[in-house]
Amino acid sequence: MNLFTFNLAEIILLAALGLFLIIQITYYFSLYNQIHARFKAADREDLVYNTDYPPISVIICASNESENLQKYLPYVLEQDYPEFEVIVVNDGSTDESEDVLSKFEETYTNLYRTFTPDGGRYISRKKLAMTVGIKASKHNWLVFTEANCRPASKDWLKLMARNFSPRTEIVLGYSGYEQGKGWLQRKISFSNLLMSMRYLGFALIDKPYMGIGRNLAYRKELFFKNKGFSSHLNLQRGDDDLFVNEVATSFNTRVELATDANVRMEPIDRYKTWKEEKVSYIATSRFYHGMQRYLAGFETTSRLLFLATFITITTFSAINQQWIALAIAILAYILRYILQAVVINRTSSDLGERHYYFTLPIFDITQPLDSLKFRLYRRFRGKGDFMRR
Repeated sequence: MNLFTFNLAEIILLAALGLFLIIQITYYFSLYNQIHARFKAADREDLVYNTDYPPISVIICASNESENLQKYLPYVLEQDYPEFEVIVVNDGSTDESEDVLSKFEETYTNLYRTFTPDGGRYISRKKLAMTVGIKASKHNWLVFTEANCRPASKDWLKLMARNFSPRTEIVLGYSGYEQGKGWLQRKISFSNLLMSMRYLGFALIDKPYMGIGRNLAYRKELFFKNKGFSSHLNLQRGDDDLFVNEVATSFNTRVELATDANVRMEPIDRYKTWKEEKVSYIATSRFYHGMQRYLAGFETTSRLLFLATFITITTFSAINQQWIALAIAILAYILRYILQAVVINRTSSDLGERHYYFTLPIFDITQPLDSLKFRLYRRFRGKGDFMRR
């Protein structure tokens, strides 16, 4: 047998493998590497920042979050920033949240609390709470986080504010989980990292399409100019990603990635909690405008096709003893793995996340399969689960 002679099926499979490899390489260089490229630009001092520190209103909505408020609220209240207020909106809590906030008010003069009114049939509770907090704010620049989050440093607000240029209306920040133990924690952290590399990567190439409310800033006037959440009041989610999707442009959006500007979240310790979060996001993401969501989905599709083609070639090549085809397929897989490991782990280092080497090939497969499973779960659930509550 001539080792360099391939039949038609082998030629088609090798050509497909090469095509999917090229697509994957394009995504990793043009999209996923953008966060690391921004860090390199910052090291070279190529970035221009605002030197003013305008007053800021930090808004946190909390529903039965007394333990998290006790643990994390001081990190927000003790920011090293000239003038800022922290508004906590108590969204119908039945725990000790009011007692915790009352105690903090005795120590922190920049803390203000309010609450959501009863009722709210035509708006989700979260969006109602957000709107209440925004209306209660004194300042034009609003910074959002959540009760189960803590800023990575006392310079969080300063680093966000250095992006408040005259034409900037939105600033996207990074939020990651505290490093917990166990397989589920690693899987969730990897999923969050990849999602962040996507939406922040698009923003860094001037194609913003969503934001995360754990670390997000925008102007109060932008909120009212666009009538707040009026276009999606009936959806349970969307107070962050859908709003940013509607108002973000290549001109009015900036990204802050400094490690000290990160926000760290309480780890998710139950698979069911993570599943509900992912399914709820999927229910909302179908309303996004723009091609970014489809381009991100195409990366997942090309990844699965690459892996499926690789498995097919290696299986048939081993059976038919076509060692050259087998070697080409393995070489293509190794090349992609090296590129993937370098880009992902450099970005992980930049953002202060854990590294992925031995687990990377596993998560490379499980991440799109989990996404598919969540999408199927969403499809067979009633729409009412994702509407206002």
